[in-house]
Amino acid sequence: MNDSAATAGDPTPPQAPPQAATTSGAVARHLGISPTTLRSWDRRYGLGPAVRSQGRHRRWAPQDIAMLEHMCRLTARGMPPAQAARRAKSSRAVTPDGAADLPDRYRDASTALPLGHVRQECRGLARAAVRLDAQEVQSRLNALVGEHGLVPVWEEVMVPTLRAVGRKWELSDDRYVEVEHLLSWHISTTLRSVPLLRPRTVPLLDSSPVLLACMAEEQHTLPLEALNAALGEVGMPTRMLGAGVPGEVLVAAVRRTGPAAVVLWSQARCTAGEAVARRIAAMEWGPAGARRRALVLPSGPGWGRTALSGFGRCTSLRDAVTLLGDPDALVRAIH
Repeated sequence: MNDSAATAGDPTPPQAPPQAATTSGAVARHLGISPTTLRSWDRRYGLGPAVRSQGRHRRWAPQDIAMLEHMCRLTARGMPPAQAARRAKSSRAVTPDGAADLPDRYRDASTALPLGHVRQECRGLARAAVRLDAQEVQSRLNALVGEHGLVPVWEEVMVPTLRAVGRKWELSDDRYVEVEHLLSWHISTTLRSVPLLRPRTVPLLDSSPVLLACMAEEQHTLPLEALNAALGEVGMPTRMLGAGVPGEVLVAAVRRTGPAAVVLWSQARCTAGEAVARRIAAMEWGPAGARRRALVLPSGPGWGRTALSGFGRCTSLRDAVTLLGDPDALVRAIH
């Protein structure tokens, strides 16, 4: 993936704007949108080139690109697309900051996300999320996972972008909650689509499954969804129980499935439950002389920075996949 990084918090694409009549593909890359979105804006709102050529391909002049940049700024500040298109069309010569004709409720809304020094892919994804461009968000996520695999995209693109949106939400009086929800939804969609985006090349292991569950009061499932998808890539069978699993239900599920490992996710300290973890770790099943236990992995920031006494600890998705995807390592960890 591209390692280049632009100025921190810059809400606009890093490329210099094209100065001569140019193609739709080049304009879309400059704006950080998909060519499909560009065509849709032209078809729905008339945001096309002022001068049409005789050929089949659109050519965009600098004033056309300035109009589209204005459209992006308006939608990023929360203006509905149809209204933003009317304002962008009304004047192809806009002020440098694009704010001259903004109503007060949109004028002061900064769209910069506090990304810091991150991969360029994070910036494109963040820009699309702030615009609520669902098609572009999904397209970028699918393409990245298809090309690079889930683990690096999760650790280097998805998580940094989610954290940036979360910080923006906290600092903006909940104005960006819709951005966080849209981004989370499409990341979840991508995680569940991994078997289609990257068909498994290894056979499904003939082993006991890994049981994945959030603690009883925990509703954050994305990290577990990422682990579920990543284990699927390496052929490890799983059972995903999802959010808010009561302790007694979890104990019953362990008895029914006899898992090789149980991953217990807690995002916040108030949702962690050491008693439940220890109860599951003490459970045994199987015939006399061949009794088995599951490896219990309390995971997530809710469990604190250090591992509980007697439990393993994974600090990243990559570590968890390495441990859980290796049956021999599981046996060593359990015994």
